[in-house]
Amino acid sequence: MLLSRYQLEFLEAGCDEAGRGCLAGPVFAAAVILPDDFEHDLLNDSKQLTEEVRYELRIEIEQKAIAHAVGIVDNIEIDAINILNASFLAMHRAIEKLHLSPQFLIIDGNRFNKYKSIPHQCIVEGDAKYFSIAAASILAKTYRDDYMKQIAAEHPEYDWHKNKGYPTIKHRETVMKIGYTPYHRRTFRVTDPQLELF
Repeated sequence: MLLSRYQLEFLEAGCDEAGRGCLAGPVFAAAVILPDDFEHDLLNDSKQLTEEVRYELRIEIEQKAIAHAVGIVDNIEIDAINILNASFLAMHRAIEKLHLSPQFLIIDGNRFNKYKSIPHQCIVEGDAKYFSIAAASILAKTYRDDYMKQIAAEHPEYDWHKNKGYPTIKHRETVMKIGYTPYHRRTFRVTDPQLELF
């Protein structure tokens, strides 16, 4: 069972991102403030859940959260500031959009760029430990998937409706064959999938 809070003194938001390892598309992040008594049997790290369950949980999270928001950093910005800084910036943008200001942040991972003067705690695999981070992982993942499905119609040959921009063999083969789109991250290395056979 996941935990509801890291600390009990301050209003706490959980933050997570989706899309760091992708070759194309933005990185999305979410910030979620849940009620102190929030519990859910299914809520977990988004990677452990089916797509159908993630979308069902998104509805419930948005209904029950005290506050929630999503932040986006596009591929142009990612190439300019690198993916790690872009992930932090996406989280900052999500926190900025919350209609309630959190007093404490719990961040999935082991690094974070401080947001204003709000204290924070980084938690490795936090999306499998705290409800608010798990909720943030689901919002970030589902909203990013929605975006990738939308732009997949513009460039169907890259299979984004299936791979969501991640470096699958088909995605990398297509990049090497016909090149980049305006949505690709130019600073990300695309290796020849055939090299992996040796």
